[in-house]
Amino acid sequence: MTQPAPAPSAPQRPGPDLPPATRHPWTPLLLGALLLSLIPAVLLAYGRVTYEQSQKTAALVMDYPAVAAQARRFGLDPEALLSRYQKLGVNGVGLYEDVIGNLVQRGEVILKTGADLLADIPGAPVKAQNVYLRSVVPGAAEALPARYTIPTRTVQFGGQTWVEWPTDPTFLPTGPNRELLSRLQARGLTVVYRPYADDALRDPGADWPDVPFVLFNGEEVIGARTPELLAKINERLGKRIPALIEATPQRGLDTLVATHGAARTFSVNLAWQNRLDPLTLASKYNLAARERSMRLLYLRPYPTINETEALLTRTTQLLQASGVRVTQPVIAPFEENSLLRALSLLGPLAALLLLGLSLPLPRLGLLAAGGTAALAFALNKLDPFAGTALIAAVTFPALGLVLRRHRVTDWFLATGLSLAGVLFVSALGANKDSVLGLEPFRGVGLTLLLPLVLVALSFLPRQDLRQTARDIYNAPIKLGDVVVMGLGLAVFALVFLRRGNATGASVSDTEAKLRQDLQDSLVRPRFKELAGHPLALVGLSGVLPGYFSALLILGGVVGQASILNTFSHFHTPLLISAQRCFLGLGAGLIAGLVAIWAVKAALRLWQTWGQRPRPVQA
Repeated sequence: MTQPAPAPSAPQRPGPDLPPATRHPWTPLLLGALLLSLIPAVLLAYGRVTYEQSQKTAALVMDYPAVAAQARRFGLDPEALLSRYQKLGVNGVGLYEDVIGNLVQRGEVILKTGADLLADIPGAPVKAQNVYLRSVVPGAAEALPARYTIPTRTVQFGGQTWVEWPTDPTFLPTGPNRELLSRLQARGLTVVYRPYADDALRDPGADWPDVPFVLFNGEEVIGARTPELLAKINERLGKRIPALIEATPQRGLDTLVATHGAARTFSVNLAWQNRLDPLTLASKYNLAARERSMRLLYLRPYPTINETEALLTRTTQLLQASGVRVTQPVIAPFEENSLLRALSLLGPLAALLLLGLSLPLPRLGLLAAGGTAALAFALNKLDPFAGTALIAAVTFPALGLVLRRHRVTDWFLATGLSLAGVLFVSALGANKDSVLGLEPFRGVGLTLLLPLVLVALSFLPRQDLRQTARDIYNAPIKLGDVVVMGLGLAVFALVFLRRGNATGASVSDTEAKLRQDLQDSLVRPRFKELAGHPLALVGLSGVLPGYFSALLILGGVVGQASILNTFSHFHTPLLISAQRCFLGLGAGLIAGLVAIWAVKAALRLWQTWGQRPRPVQA
């Protein structure tokens, strides 16, 4: 008896089996407000790019005392060795203020302790514990006491005049070595002056030379502890620009920067430098100039001349390839446009409201949106621009995957909205201080965490939240579920710990080498995006059963969040961040399409492995 043919099955909805997205009646209106607000954001982005392109210059500044010490070890003249380095790209020197000890070394004064003088001239009218200076260059020792508040007296014995000091004056600053300064400037070198702070100085800053940059020593600028003195130093800087050393905060520098701007400076600790080979160190200097807007690259020689020359040769090559011109930088402050920034505020707020209304439980959605806004403004001390920039950074990565997430092509909508968020983050977060790296982006950790939470809320069923909690509590959990959840949490923890430049998780030697090779040849994409975008594409394809698609989409949110995170480093030029972003998007898209094919092939192999082929009917 012939069996009846089975009834045709209902057509399957393409994409993953997820709760359908919610479309609120206000969606067109809010999207329209978002698009209108993009216009001032685009104008601000254009202005920022124009500014950054005009600032693509840097100076290779060599520490002069270190060069002098290296030259003497090899029996060379310091200025001759510096000239040798100048041919390899060095166009600046860091020149420290002289101290009395330098005058002694150059033979301008003679320094002796009272004990030494008593040994040479028994009965001399000196005190054994004091220190005595005598001029070789006429008047050199006699001119020094007027510079300091330290009480001194003049004594004469043995036909010579000595200046008696109750303390060792060897390290008291004496102003610039003007003869050396003139010779260095005559060579066309940019001089970065490095004055010393000392409480004994009567009039700090009165004799600073005419140089373009001042780099303070230690953990605070001169006068940082005394408001009146700091104001005087601020005035005496004149047209000189203070150097801002990365990762080395100096107390009082913010006051000087507010008036004069700053030259971002990259310097490597000598102990760390000696653990790096010249090519690796050159890569770091290039990265600093190209991607972190460092205008002064402060170098110190290696123990050997060959290593130093290798460092300079490679650094110059990389800077040239990066389009960074080695010259004396002309520092111009980043100009803010308050009107355009204010007009850009509407976009992120409209996006946050749209996201809240698009969640399946509207009250919960509005509560989540309100909590996000309150947290963003609280972290940024109620600053409307910085707070709204953080709102943009956490909203736009989630918005696209909340609105639509049932086809592979929905990834393009999510990416487009993330890129729109980039313009708002830049428009609202970039100002004079943040571009200099003085004002960090507050809430970086939230840019990875909150988008995940917001997208996860969109997976909730449209029912009483208490019932959902009961369903979750009573759901049977398999060992496989525990393993999958554990792996997911471990991966997210690793991503979270490795956010930013200084992380809590180490980078392997292999990854570090790969990163260096990539950043030397092109702008290195972020590895979170190289992993996150393929996860989103596989999740949106629906090739995996059950809740795996939802987990993969959440992994994809990390890729979208990383886009906004990339652009939250305002000291990085906007075009550099854009190159990094689009390289990650292109590589992630290709990897995702390949991954979809590979998963489908693996599933077919898993399901058909060991099965015999059916016999062909005659």
